[in-house]
Parts: sequence; C-alpha cells; structure tokens
Amino acid sequence: MKEQDVCQVNCIDREKVDRVAAQVNEQNTFEAAKIFKALSDETRMKIAYALYVEKELCVCDVASIVNASTATASHHLRLLKNLGLAKYRKEGKLVFYSLIDDHVKQLIHIAFEHQKEMENSG
Repeated sequence: MKEQDVCQVNCIDREKVDRVAAQVNEQNTFEAAKIFKALSDETRMKIAYALYVEKELCVCDVASIVNASTATASHHLRLLKNLGLAKYRKEGKLVFYSLIDDHVKQLIHIAFEHQKEMENSG
C-alpha cells in the first residue's frame, strides 16, 4: 500500500528550495529548538502556564500548583531559566520566578490556543 502523504515523484522547485534554504540557514535553529525542548515536558509546560497566568510565583507555590516537591519544581524552574524562558529574583528566603518576556508569554498562549482549536475541530 502506498503512502498518501508522500510525493510519488521527485520534483524539486530549485528556485524555491534555494531561497528557503538560504533563509533557514541564516537562523539559529539549534537555539530556537531549545525553547521547544524546554516546553516539551508536561511539568515544565504546567509551570510555564502557571507563570503565564500569574506574573510571578515563588518556588513553593509552583511546587504546590504542579503537585511536586520543592526540589522537583526548583529543578524545572532552573531549567526554564537556563534555557532563557524564565528569570528569578530573591526576596529574603524566598525565590520568585516569572517568564522572561512577552515573547515567551505569547508562545505559551499560542500553544494552548492551538491545542483548544485542535480539540474542537476533531
């Protein structure tokens, strides 16, 4: 049985391929992929969404929201920070995390909007 989603002939539009390949090669796809790798974990996505909903949360609050230990929440928050998605500030003995900027907030928002659309369409 032949696959329906694969070209059955090899036909390359060289002009288009060269133009798009040049643009792709100018981008730092490795670094951009890190963003999605960070968000590919369900717990980190929950944490990112919680930080989208509430501007800033302490590590203890995050742990409670995602039903994890403080150590686990801290690990995930540190990873989000190291990959450039979150930042933190220390206030006495508490550490508060927030999303780094509006671009990250938009990614989180768009991901959930798309997911809702997919649920409703199928």
